[in-house]
Amino acid sequence: MSIGRRRWRIAAASFAASVSALLLGALTPAAAEVAPGTNADARGQVDHAMGSQIRKHEGDHSNSYTKRRALEPQGLNSDGVSAYATVPGIDVSSWQGNVDWSYWWNQGKRFAYVKATEGTTYTNPYFAQQYNGSYNVGMIRGSYHFARPDVSSGATQANFFVNNGGGWSRDGKTLPGALDVEYNPYGSTCYGKTKAQMAAWIKDFHDTYYSRTGRWPVIYTSTSWWTQCVGTAGDFSSTAPLWVARYASTVGELPYNWGYHTIWQYTSSPIDQNSFNGSYDRLKVLATG
Repeated sequence: MSIGRRRWRIAAASFAASVSALLLGALTPAAAEVAPGTNADARGQVDHAMGSQIRKHEGDHSNSYTKRRALEPQGLNSDGVSAYATVPGIDVSSWQGNVDWSYWWNQGKRFAYVKATEGTTYTNPYFAQQYNGSYNVGMIRGSYHFARPDVSSGATQANFFVNNGGGWSRDGKTLPGALDVEYNPYGSTCYGKTKAQMAAWIKDFHDTYYSRTGRWPVIYTSTSWWTQCVGTAGDFSSTAPLWVARYASTVGELPYNWGYHTIWQYTSSPIDQNSFNGSYDRLKVLATG
C-alpha cells in the first residue's frame, strides 16, 4: 500500500471517529440513558422504569388496535359504575430526561405520573422538570415509587417516597401517589417473600402512605405478578385504586378482588401510555379526594 493511500485511510478513519463522537455528544441525556445494554440514569444510578420488568417477563403485545381499544370505556369505571369515557395519559422516569410537555399535551394527554423514588436511595434527577412541567402545561399529575421489598420495610419506603416528591395536596391537580410493585429486577420474582409476607409489606407501605398524606396509594401491578406474589393473601380493593399493566387489546383478568381498574397502562410505545377509565371530572375527583 502506498504512503499516500495509507495516509488517506487514516484520515478517513479519524474523520469517521470524530463524526461519531459529535453525534454521541449531541444525544440528549434521555437518549443516552436508553441506549441498549444500559439501565442507569445520567448519574450512573440504576433506574427501573414503571413496567420495565413486566415487559421483560410478559412482553409488550400492543399494537394500533390496542391503542384504539384502550381509549374506549372498559366496563366499570373508578366509581364502580358503567364507564362512558376515558382520559389519556402517560408516565415517565429519568429515562425520558427533560420532557416536552407541550408536545404531549397537544397529543391529547391530560394526566401524567412521574417517577420520584426507588427503594430507599434512588431519586429521579429529572423529577422537578417532569412533575412541575406536566402541572404547568395543564395536566393533572402524580408521582410513583418503584418498590424494592427486598431492601427495607414498606413503611420505610413510603416515608422515603413522601419525603422526596411523593406527597399529595388537595389542589385538584395532584393525584395520590402510586406504588409500583412488579417483578424483581435483581433476582427471585417475589423478592424472596411468601405471599403473606408480600401482602404484609404492601400493607405496611399502604398504611404508612395514608397516615402521611390522608390518601390511600394507587397500586400499579400486573395480574400475573400479583397472582404469583400476593394472590389472595392481601385485599386492597376497597381502598387502593388499581392501575393495571397489560400490553394487549384488553385489560384482561384483574388481580384478586378488584372488580374494576382505574388506570390501564396499555403500551410502552413510543412512551408508556395510560388510559384513565372514566371521564375527566372523575379524574379530578381522584385528584381532590
